[in-house]
Amino acid sequence: MRSHRILHTLSFVVSATLILALSTLPSNALPAFAQQTGLRCQACHVGGIGPQLTVFGRSFKMGGYTQRAGDGFTPPVSAMLVASFVNEAKDEPAPPAPHYGVNDNATLDEASLFIAGGIGDHFGAFSQFTYDGIGRAFGWDNLDVRAVDHVTLGGDDVLVGLSLNNNPGIQDAFNTLPAWGFPYTNSDLAPGPAAATMFDGGFEMAVLGTTAYAQWNNGLYTEAGFYFTPGTHFLSALGADEGPGQIDGVAPYLRVAWQKDFADAGNLELGAFGFFPSFYPDGDKSTGRTDDYSDFGVDASYQFLGDETNVYTLNARYMHEEQDLNATHLLGGSARANDTLDDFRIDASYYWHDWVGATVQLFDTWGSRDALLYGDNRTFSPDSQGVRFQIDATPWGNDVSPLGPRFNMRVGVQYTLYTKFNGAGSNYDGTGRNASDNNTLRIFTWFAL
Repeated sequence: MRSHRILHTLSFVVSATLILALSTLPSNALPAFAQQTGLRCQACHVGGIGPQLTVFGRSFKMGGYTQRAGDGFTPPVSAMLVASFVNEAKDEPAPPAPHYGVNDNATLDEASLFIAGGIGDHFGAFSQFTYDGIGRAFGWDNLDVRAVDHVTLGGDDVLVGLSLNNNPGIQDAFNTLPAWGFPYTNSDLAPGPAAATMFDGGFEMAVLGTTAYAQWNNGLYTEAGFYFTPGTHFLSALGADEGPGQIDGVAPYLRVAWQKDFADAGNLELGAFGFFPSFYPDGDKSTGRTDDYSDFGVDASYQFLGDETNVYTLNARYMHEEQDLNATHLLGGSARANDTLDDFRIDASYYWHDWVGATVQLFDTWGSRDALLYGDNRTFSPDSQGVRFQIDATPWGNDVSPLGPRFNMRVGVQYTLYTKFNGAGSNYDGTGRNASDNNTLRIFTWFAL
């Protein structure tokens, strides 16, 4: 417990230092990224709009968002709006959220305000605050505050940095981990499987973490850090809660990745990651026990940017989760004290002139049966699998829009096809509902300004 208190203290000190460094420098040095760098969106983003990063975009992020085209003032504020129309193959038994129908819903998914950019050569931040149009609530969203420097070790140039962030993996520059993986935009009105690993959004916006990283000669990337649960009043003030529960002490995070440019043959990345939270489920400490999770996996990505006419990308991830449900089992929430969950995803994209693109993704989640943990489905199984397709267009991803250099937009169509949902392909919930009944068409618009 003493070590937990020491790590807590260290994390607060590092967090306060990073925030203080940003707050004491001129606010007019926090521009929107496109104007700060003087580059079009396609320089950093595959397809001409975020968040899938190009090799240059990865470097910009790892470098603390500090690269700039000049010393002139550029506005530090950006905004984003995402709206959808969602249609399911069969009506839901009940509306997916208050104020909506059982099918054919149109909605504002989210409206976000960003304050982002670099300060000098060593500090930068990406901060997002979002209005949830479905939940009708406002709160903090993604946060990534960085301090960076370059050092020489053994004759090698090494980029070193610290990141203060609020979602394990949100600071990662590769589009393979859940925080920034495909589908880069989604709607909470679309049905989704009940089971997901804890690393896949379990603690998003419910924690604060500090990680230290190093990138060696623009190749090997290593990172380690820890996350903790802030006070409930702090989270409540920011429109968040403790997620699945209060972390006991700190939760370690580990990341390693290697990338290599092959001249005209593209860029390859291979990596591994791990996240190991122990927490009191729903903050309940009555048992004196915690649930202990171990999430670890491997990932890979490939990009071929070519002459910017034809762009190809491939992202893949496999993750395994060990669940020691010591507290949940005693509280009657699981039939087993130990469960497992596995998840595999792979997606491939093609973009023409960073204007029109198509993506296909295969996803598969499976794990041990648990009659209480998955009691809402007939098979008591977390298994779900399917295919997701997307076609989109970004008219001004590589050019200036008629509304000025800060305006960008994407329109797209997604279709998600389920072959298995919450444990089975047919009658998965015991009421006759099939996996294919959740097949979803989503038409979306995405504005950035």
